[in-house]
Amino acid sequence: MKVGSAPTLTSKSSTLADDVFEQLRASIVKGELTPGSKINEPHLSKQHGISRGPLREAIRRLEGCKLVEIKPNVGANIVSLDIPQVIEIYEIRESLEGLASRLAALNASTEDCEKLRSLLTEHERHIHSQNGHRYYQREGDLDFHFQIVQLSRNSRLFDILCGELYHLMRMYRVQTANEPSRPVQAFKEHHQIVDAIEQGDGELAELLMNRHISTARKALLARLDGKPQTKFCENADAGASAHQ
Repeated sequence: MKVGSAPTLTSKSSTLADDVFEQLRASIVKGELTPGSKINEPHLSKQHGISRGPLREAIRRLEGCKLVEIKPNVGANIVSLDIPQVIEIYEIRESLEGLASRLAALNASTEDCEKLRSLLTEHERHIHSQNGHRYYQREGDLDFHFQIVQLSRNSRLFDILCGELYHLMRMYRVQTANEPSRPVQAFKEHHQIVDAIEQGDGELAELLMNRHISTARKALLARLDGKPQTKFCENADAGASAHQ
């Protein structure tokens, strides 16, 4: 396409699909779109001002992120894991993020540790702005856990933890981030992990990350206690928004 020429219909559709994909992904991760709820295409198409084509492209990409399940003759639903599936995810996290922390302690430079401290300073401001009741981390480089996996310098480990399972894991991390007292405690645990990485103590960094994720798992399961174990949430219109 020449400079200054009008964008093609295809490029416009792709941009629309990208925008809606990112908006829907954020809404699912934050819990604004209820786990288990059916995706209402007419509602979302009208809400976002797009045709069904770009919307369906966005939904297919959400399926690739494991955030949506598409079934023939049924349609698309926001993913809703049962408790054994959540435990499996946290077992993966505990083991592999512990390994990532140990490797980060071996590979991280002084500059890397300063970057982690700077990130945690930003997180602390956010926690204070929420009166200590919420610790929501944005994705990618703004996510403490993402940064730790990056510092492991292990590309296969990164693909597993920060690839297709990343946003699904974030979806359940957000739930524990809203537990009373958990945000402040989680923040302290993050600093302890950075202390160990800064000291080059891989064994301690791994142990602290294992404990950190184990505590988060217990908090999540306690939160879910008493709810139906087949699905976490009752089905609801995907257009509805549950603001936290």
